[in-house]
Amino acid sequence: MYKAIKRVGASISVSLTLVIGFGATALLFLATCKLEDDAFNLDFERRASVRVTTLQRGLEEAVQVLTVINRVFTTVDSPTRDQFHTFTEPLLQKYPHVQAFSFQRFITRSERSDFETAMQARYPKFGITTLVEGKTIQAPIRDRYLVVDYLEPMQGNQAAFGLDLSANQVVMDTLQRAIETNSPVSTGALRLAQASTNERGLLVLMPVYRHGMPLNTPDERRAAVIGDTTAVFHARVLLERIFNAFGPIRREGVEVSVYIGTSANRDDLVYRTDDIPRQAIVPGLPTWLGYRRPVHVRRTFDIAGQPWHLEVKSAPIPLVSNHSNSLLILGAGTLLTLLAAAYLYTLSMRSRRIQRTVDERTAELRLTNVLLKEDIHARQQAERALQLRQRAIEASANAIIIMQASAPDYPIEYVNPAFERITGYSTAEVAGHSIRMLEGPDVDKQGFIDIWSALNEQRECNVVLRTNNKNGALMWNDFYIAPVKSEYGTVTHFVAALYDITSMKRYEAELEFQANRDVLTGLVNRNMLRKVLEEAMAYAERYQRSLWVVFVDLDRFKFVNDTLGHKAGDLLLKTVAGRLRGAVRDTDTIARLGSDEFVIVMSEYTDVGLDTRNLQRIQAAIAAPMTIEGHTFFPTCSLGVAAYPDDGRDAETLVKHADIAMYRAKQNGRDNYQFYTPAMNEQALERLRIEGDLRLALERNEFLLHYQPKIDLRSGNIVGMEALIRWQHPELGMVSPMRFISLAEETGLILPIGSWVIRTACEQTRAWQDAGWGKLRVSVNLSVRQFVQKDLVSSIEAVLKDTGLDAGLLELELTESLVMTDVEHAIGILRQLKELGVYLSIDDFGTGYSSLSYLKRFPIDVLKIDKSFVRDITVDADDAAITVSIISLAHSLKLHVIAEGVETQEQLSYLRRHGCDEMQGYLFSPPVPAQQFEKLLQQKSDLMTSALVSSSR
Repeated sequence: MYKAIKRVGASISVSLTLVIGFGATALLFLATCKLEDDAFNLDFERRASVRVTTLQRGLEEAVQVLTVINRVFTTVDSPTRDQFHTFTEPLLQKYPHVQAFSFQRFITRSERSDFETAMQARYPKFGITTLVEGKTIQAPIRDRYLVVDYLEPMQGNQAAFGLDLSANQVVMDTLQRAIETNSPVSTGALRLAQASTNERGLLVLMPVYRHGMPLNTPDERRAAVIGDTTAVFHARVLLERIFNAFGPIRREGVEVSVYIGTSANRDDLVYRTDDIPRQAIVPGLPTWLGYRRPVHVRRTFDIAGQPWHLEVKSAPIPLVSNHSNSLLILGAGTLLTLLAAAYLYTLSMRSRRIQRTVDERTAELRLTNVLLKEDIHARQQAERALQLRQRAIEASANAIIIMQASAPDYPIEYVNPAFERITGYSTAEVAGHSIRMLEGPDVDKQGFIDIWSALNEQRECNVVLRTNNKNGALMWNDFYIAPVKSEYGTVTHFVAALYDITSMKRYEAELEFQANRDVLTGLVNRNMLRKVLEEAMAYAERYQRSLWVVFVDLDRFKFVNDTLGHKAGDLLLKTVAGRLRGAVRDTDTIARLGSDEFVIVMSEYTDVGLDTRNLQRIQAAIAAPMTIEGHTFFPTCSLGVAAYPDDGRDAETLVKHADIAMYRAKQNGRDNYQFYTPAMNEQALERLRIEGDLRLALERNEFLLHYQPKIDLRSGNIVGMEALIRWQHPELGMVSPMRFISLAEETGLILPIGSWVIRTACEQTRAWQDAGWGKLRVSVNLSVRQFVQKDLVSSIEAVLKDTGLDAGLLELELTESLVMTDVEHAIGILRQLKELGVYLSIDDFGTGYSSLSYLKRFPIDVLKIDKSFVRDITVDADDAAITVSIISLAHSLKLHVIAEGVETQEQLSYLRRHGCDEMQGYLFSPPVPAQQFEKLLQQKSDLMTSALVSSSR
């Protein structure tokens, strides 16, 4: 009975022990699993947040590139395509994730035809297109277009060139938001014209405004907008390159999904990576027990006014992974429970005290052995953890420094390899030394003061340091230091992390340089000029000193660009910038406004005065001979000077008045300097008015041609005429060519005007020929810009073909200075013109600087004696000798001779007597309209016949 009761008691004790042991083990196991899962989730969310920050920074950097591009249009008024290409080319190389940079321009319906014609001169197949169902077609007629005008790079993006975006409501809404916020704004996901698949991209737009317009309110910005600059991104390519730059979040697979929007909408998905591998299910375990639930991280943020949504999902991880501690507790608890139950069972079943004692001692030994193994295992785990931390510190890309908390030097106890790579100091060189060894001549003293203060106060500190490495090179570091406490709470060491941010600082300095300096010459740009000029004016006001603003403009710079190309023009500008630096004082500031325009700010100091010798020195420096690509140039410049405070009390007014004075210098023959006067401003306003009306004169049919007859001195017949343009202004009346021809040259309007003159003259000559007036030869003057345009020969050939006029009845007049500027280039063009069969003449011969060795190489037909020689041939022996010499020279070279400006009978008699071939002048007729010229033809030259008879006597 006693034994039965004892057995029942032993069974109850063993069962109770098993229940309690297994219950406690299960609770500890689940609690430990929960802690391990929480640690894993926290670590995964932290690393996922790093990837979100990486994506956000990458997108912000992409938007920042567009801001740099937009600065070109805010600093340069109407930049050229070549300037746009030059500026964007290095940015495209630096940021390969950018699909394209472009500039969209607003074009009205009335401007479309002229715009397409102008673009086709450079891109023959150009036309304004629109995107319909993924295909580009010709854009329909609209009141207003938003056309892709500038596009870089062109390769791979041809489908977008000339594309009209005004029909794309997403783009127009985005542009309106950009105008309202006056900042870059991103579109949502949309299909790109240049994309070969249905994958989508996005556009980041920033408005471009007309220079000089107020931009304070959205309405003012809408009125001033002329287009926008755009950065085009292929969404998948952009995100892949941002993510690939940093690698995967962990070595195990993850799924990263990116949406352009506020939520995970399938239609807004633009990027997804699915690298989650299939895990083998642990045999004998249900799915919910064999795997840990995946971690799902969601983040939403805004870039350029557009929300982005990112989701990162971890792979299903087996329960046996990273659960060593909980599994160890499970195994140990189970083992201990079984041992305790066995121990109780042994105690209850043994009847002998000795046997019980032996069993107890055996159980104690077993328990001690288990605990010893656990302790050994714990020590091994701790040692492995220390080794892992040591390897992590050794592999860190940032410098790690451990210092002893021993004042006053706080000697270095340990540095990792990254410290040696960043600073150049080895471990042996810094061990036992203070971090003062990083101090050098260029260090940030305040930063080290903050560090030593934190060390003495045993607290954390974070500063940005400017230090020197072992070689003395300047480097920037983000320095973080924190105290390390012992188990008793006392500070025994300090650990410091040193992040090298030198490249970031250099990039910031480069951006600052680009914002304040001209990229080509390195001179101060327009933005920086305002600050410099305001400081100079403040100094002049404070000390009652003088201040000059000198506007420098190169003479005939356009000719170099048109003949030798923009590369030669850039080389010329760099050389001129260097010469200007050497010609001015160290206290003066030189700025480049754009193209060939420079501004020099000259301040008067106590020991340095201002006088015109400074201006003469600038002219002399620029006028030195210059050789570019084998061609020698003798550049000159025109200078305009405005003085502070007499000519203006703000920077904008001073520069404007100096510009006006420079234009007066150009009007006075170039290569001189002029000081501003109020009268110049009135003339500039009149010039501005004439320029504005001149741009509309062709459209309004305000131009007309007058014809001055050419008379054969042998027969007295009219053999030809010179076509001379006149402008019938609706308010100013008949405007003299002297008032608008030079202005047309400067603005480039001479090209369409000159083309109209040639076509109109040829049409009229052909009409007179059809009317039976014989083969009259019409002569037309060619300007410098017409002569250097690339399609001159083809355009003249087209006019002759369209009008049906014989090429031999068209005579092109060129000045001496035009053909002598670049002789070899001129000879090539003249030969092409001669191959067409047209006549070529040198106008105003004798007033330039012709070389006889070059003259015989020119394929010309006629020399035209300038009227300045003809006027005094009967009273001035020198003019008479020059005229006779020109006639003799021309006949020796088998050239025809025409004298212009013949006004008296005596002049006519002298020219006939010395063998001149033809004449034109007021003696016979001034330039007259076409109808009056036809009347002269009907009179059959009776007046000229009588004049020739009189001259024969």
